[in-house]
Amino acid sequence: MNIKLIAFDLDGTLLDDGKKLPEENLRALTAAAQAGALLVPATGRLYAGIPEEIRRLPGCRYFITVNGAYTYDSAEDTVLDRAELAPELCLRLIEHMDSLPVIYDCYQDNWGYISRSMYEIAAEYIPDPGIMKMMRELRTPVDSLEETLRQRWRPVQKMQMHFKDMALRQQELQLLPRLFPDTAASSSLPWNIEINSAAASKGQALKKLCTRLGLDLGQVLAFGDGSNDLDMIQNAGLGAAMGNAAEQLKAAADWVAPRNGESGVAAGIYKFMKL
Repeated sequence: MNIKLIAFDLDGTLLDDGKKLPEENLRALTAAAQAGALLVPATGRLYAGIPEEIRRLPGCRYFITVNGAYTYDSAEDTVLDRAELAPELCLRLIEHMDSLPVIYDCYQDNWGYISRSMYEIAAEYIPDPGIMKMMRELRTPVDSLEETLRQRWRPVQKMQMHFKDMALRQQELQLLPRLFPDTAASSSLPWNIEINSAAASKGQALKKLCTRLGLDLGQVLAFGDGSNDLDMIQNAGLGAAMGNAAEQLKAAADWVAPRNGESGVAAGIYKFMKL
């Protein structure tokens, strides 16, 4: 397989459970770039939340962020594609979320916002210290997220909920697309739901990027672990699910890699690029 582009999720995929980039993954990505492959992070994170050592990788110019809502060319400082939620839809989502025992936040204009009351209790809902640290660093607490969105009245890149009740979370994953058909609900963490525009997904963003670059999807190797990686894994010429991935993703993948803590991305690069 002639791999021209490697797309990879970050949390649970490229990064280990401590949110660090394993040295073997770094070596493999560098070798792949030197062999001519483009490296494309495809993440639910904001661009600002991507570690600097990943942004500096050779061959790393294009970034699919916020689950495909925002595709960015760092070399030209240019937005290549957007797919965002309308403000009135976000207010209806907030009305629904206020009826649930959850906390929620949003990404707008490449930054995170959360109601102060929810920011103060976030640690009760987010059990992972690394995710909690990132949440603190990439969110601005406001008096009321609803009022902030009303005042700004601008599109939103992503809404996100955090749950304590996992049965309720599973119900909401099924319910949200029915209540809000213009949205797509997915998950990147065991306790969250991420709500994007139905036009936003990593797979759709990857397809558009490949068209722009004149690449065939058959030349893409993609790695992921969560339901927000599903259509990316399905669209790529070779889709790899991590050993720690959701069972749905493993079933859809062409190959199951070792776990994220075992440098599974490196194993896939070495296997399929023959490096």
